[in-house]
Amino acid sequence: MTHPGTALIARISPFFLATLSLIAAASPVAAKVTGYLEQAQVPDSIALVPAPPAAGTVSAALDVQVSREALALRGTERFAQASLDADDSFPKGPLPPGGNQFSCALGMDVDSTRTPAIFSLLQRSRRDASATAGPAKNQHLRQRPYVVNAAPTCTPEEEDKKRETGSYPSGHGIAGWAWALILAEVAPERADAIFARGRNYAESRLVCNMHWHSDIVQARFLGAALVARLHDNPEFQADLLAAKREIAAARATGRSSSRDCAAEEAVLQVRPQSAL
Repeated sequence: MTHPGTALIARISPFFLATLSLIAAASPVAAKVTGYLEQAQVPDSIALVPAPPAAGTVSAALDVQVSREALALRGTERFAQASLDADDSFPKGPLPPGGNQFSCALGMDVDSTRTPAIFSLLQRSRRDASATAGPAKNQHLRQRPYVVNAAPTCTPEEEDKKRETGSYPSGHGIAGWAWALILAEVAPERADAIFARGRNYAESRLVCNMHWHSDIVQARFLGAALVARLHDNPEFQADLLAAKREIAAARATGRSSSRDCAAEEAVLQVRPQSAL
């Protein structure tokens, strides 16, 4: 026996599916976000950074010491901040985590609607940072701290996925330092605060128990190398110029950060004392 609604569904389904296809094609979310650079243009992380510190070396001992100091911050507000910093996603809604990590340092919020050029700079350079980190990560396949010390991370939902991925160098660290360099150029009057945020953003990876100290030290170097390459890209240059205009417009209208910046700044002052 045929259900009474079957004929109706058969008649409307083609139209319904076609409509969905048109919506998907028109949606900005459907478009794949890419970095500014082709893979052959990103810095060669294998050539640019040395191998991770070998066991028994001074550098390896420093990694262990910093890791111990970072583990002591579990359960604190700094640990909670590290969890927030771990989210580098860029959803299209208001105040996406990855787009707004530097809100206090920049003195204003970043989102895809009001500051699309800044949003694009951060989102696309994050892709380039990942592409930069990949070759060295795969070459060295350094075990992450939580795999070695069996202590929890601030992102337990990622532990299984990250367990087999290389720790060295830190992709978050490369992105964070690249963001700091880019945003300091966009808003030079806020440069000191922005650079400080770039450093403690990477240090959140230590507190999270996801990276070793040398992972983030080398990430700063690669982040600087990445931004140097980006400056030769026309699309990056166009977004950079547009971002400066967005900053000027935001300052003129009195826009500011929606975060509790005094509280965030106090939390970020806490760091592993041996970290360079």
